[in-house]
Amino acid sequence: MAEKSRLQKILASCGVASRRKAEEMILDGRIAVNGRTAMLGDSALPGKDIITLDGERISFPENKYYLALHKPRGFVTTMNDEKGRRCVALLVEDVGERVYPVGRLDKDSEGLLLMTNDGEFANMISHPKRHVAKTYRVTVRPAVTEEQLARMELGIEIDGKMTAPAKARVLEQQSGRVVLEIILYEGRNREIRKMCETLGLEVARLKRIAIGPVRLGMLPQGKYRELTKEEIRGLLSEAKKEGSKKNHDRNITHAGQRTGKKTVKASGSSRGKRQSSGHDGTR
Repeated sequence: MAEKSRLQKILASCGVASRRKAEEMILDGRIAVNGRTAMLGDSALPGKDIITLDGERISFPENKYYLALHKPRGFVTTMNDEKGRRCVALLVEDVGERVYPVGRLDKDSEGLLLMTNDGEFANMISHPKRHVAKTYRVTVRPAVTEEQLARMELGIEIDGKMTAPAKARVLEQQSGRVVLEIILYEGRNREIRKMCETLGLEVARLKRIAIGPVRLGMLPQGKYRELTKEEIRGLLSEAKKEGSKKNHDRNITHAGQRTGKKTVKASGSSRGKRQSSGHDGTR
């Protein structure tokens, strides 16, 4: 027999809001159960009780979807846009259920974006206290020094707050441009672009190629595929790791600091060999 759950948990699981935001909605009197305004601490039975937000009934998905989407440049990471810009929702219209982005990727960036209709999963992966690694391939101009790389790794003050330590290395170097691999462990808005701007670097292209164990691989632009069970487990495992970021921070802090201003050379590329799961995203 199905058991009742707290309202904030139900609202989070179906993607309405995080648990904290759901609690605020309840306190503001925006949530009702079977026509009665809900109180904080109330429970309900999903699928049986009628739960509404601002008078609109909340639907509960029958199936859970976990997708990897290759977002092209020019699309905004939202389900609708008041300015009429193209949204990632257009790329997943044929899924059969409403799915929404896990985290964000700005309009001028491209690459891997997770989509789901599982609110608990989305909150677990994107919560600020979680530190799932996100890997980017970044083309910058004109050149990069060891000192600039060291500052990226140790942290840079942006908007009055230091960034979390990151990992940065050179993949390719040509006259007037450098391709970097940057791994972030936090999710601040346009963080890489702001870091590079602070360092006097112009970002020519920014592509996210991995989130935790999930890699973009050869997935075509504008297409999606379902995550494998192993990828889902891997993401949740990485999100649940307590102290993983602290250990990373400690390793960065005690690593040999590079302070020279000599332009660095490209290191041997060791990008992951794992490919996408074979789905072409044309369901």
